[in-house]
Amino acid sequence: MVDILHRVGVKTPTPEKVYEALTTVEGLAGWWTDDTKGSADVGGVLEFRFPPGGFDMEVVELRPSERVAWRVADGPEEWLGTTIDWDLRQDGDYTIVLFAHRGWREPVEFMHHCSTKWGSYLMSLKSLVETGEGAPSPRDVQISDWH
Repeated sequence: MVDILHRVGVKTPTPEKVYEALTTVEGLAGWWTDDTKGSADVGGVLEFRFPPGGFDMEVVELRPSERVAWRVADGPEEWLGTTIDWDLRQDGDYTIVLFAHRGWREPVEFMHHCSTKWGSYLMSLKSLVETGEGAPSPRDVQISDWH
């Protein structure tokens, strides 16, 4: 098993705005994809749709201003059985976001693509919290088709 790992600092006095952007449909639509719906509560399923397809995430853990954890319930074959974790902590003027997309069976080329896209979406999350405007799909940076 292999993981995608990223770390980003978001200039904000507390983790609350970052947490809100990860735990509300409106917040998620502001940085990941405009086409977001579902339930952001523990046990709920969030549906994320993009022009080439989409993902369904089951919300498995929420710790306010500290942690968000999802399990991929539906999506591309490579994503099935993987988990996505967001750990937050305050460090001075920044909320540190430790992101992990864990449990890939092997480091296929699609994983490298997804790592790049996660990095760009984390920058969109940072922008949303710091400036009020993210770059969600379909307005995100286009790097290529999925496969």
